[in-house]
Amino acid sequence: MQFLVIAKDGDDDEALKRRKGARDDHIKYSDFAVETGEQIVAAALLDKDDEMRGSAMIVEFDTVEKLQEWLKHEPYMTANVWKDIDVIPCKVGPSFQHVLKKKA
Repeated sequence: MQFLVIAKDGDDDEALKRRKGARDDHIKYSDFAVETGEQIVAAALLDKDDEMRGSAMIVEFDTVEKLQEWLKHEPYMTANVWKDIDVIPCKVGPSFQHVLKKKA
């Protein structure tokens, strides 16, 4: 099952610092998820000054519970970067099937 995850960072003065501090681990975690087919695509959400203030991802997990378990270990979660997360079931359209990978 595919899900759109929209995760917004905290709006406190230290939010961007926390994000930058966890970014390398976040990218490693995402790279592994891409390899296994769990993460299909992702993008940083930007503010008016082009600073990162959140994330949007399309991921694939058998259940929402497995997605929630994956999120528990996501570095932006463990570093307290993301504060507001929406998880929405979705389906990648036929024009974008080329971005899908089979799980290892």
